[in-house]
Amino acid sequence: MSLLVKAHAKGREIVRVTPASAGWKHVGFEGFRLAAGESLQFSLPNDREGCLVVLAGTVSVRAGSGHFEALGGRSSVFEERSPDAVYAPPGTHFEISAHDAVELALATAPASGRYPVRLIPGTGMQRSVRGKDTNTRYICDILPQTEPAESLLVVEVLTPAAHSSSYPPHKHDTDNLPLESSLEETYYHRIDPPQGFAFQRVYTDDRELDESMAVGDHDVVMVPRGYHPVVMPHGYRGYYLNVMAGPHREWHFKNDPAHDWLMSR
Repeated sequence: MSLLVKAHAKGREIVRVTPASAGWKHVGFEGFRLAAGESLQFSLPNDREGCLVVLAGTVSVRAGSGHFEALGGRSSVFEERSPDAVYAPPGTHFEISAHDAVELALATAPASGRYPVRLIPGTGMQRSVRGKDTNTRYICDILPQTEPAESLLVVEVLTPAAHSSSYPPHKHDTDNLPLESSLEETYYHRIDPPQGFAFQRVYTDDRELDESMAVGDHDVVMVPRGYHPVVMPHGYRGYYLNVMAGPHREWHFKNDPAHDWLMSR
């Protein structure tokens, strides 16, 4: 099975990954596009929490007993501001109304219902810069492990043209806390300009898994295990939304020893 999930060029559903389609246990991901005036309704499964991220455009959201007006507002994911998001427990019913052209992401993972619906405002999200030189990238923590949730970890990353990201190659596929945690992961890619592409490789130490992909705008790469670096070619900057989940809600990773020397440069 290929780890690359190609996006639909038209229609409301951009892309969809479920535990069944991915062949794993934890992470679910869906991307949606809505035109101005359109609406979307869905309910979370009774055993999965959700994090709705307003990637671009403006929406009003009813989620269970929560009602949130005019969320979002970014012109695109490449605008230098954080998104708004809504966290919801299992079984929550969503009603979403688009004020203009909208792009949405829904991350899901197993949960029992310990936490209520809440708004995650972009103004409260931590932003940071990671790496240096042509390994510099820009991070926004949407739902980090320091914020309440049962399984989900959600973060977005902006990678300049001709830069690498998720680099040096690292992995988080072994339950060996506190050195490394076992987390499934999806990468939802956006490319600017959109006719471009990114390169992503997913590989294990023994190379039993070793897949290299040319990734287009709106495509998803699934990372069930292994190292998973991303490289942007000259002239095209990249964005990705990461969703992670696993047995423990902690992010600890191990660099590929062959490339760990880069950390001392």
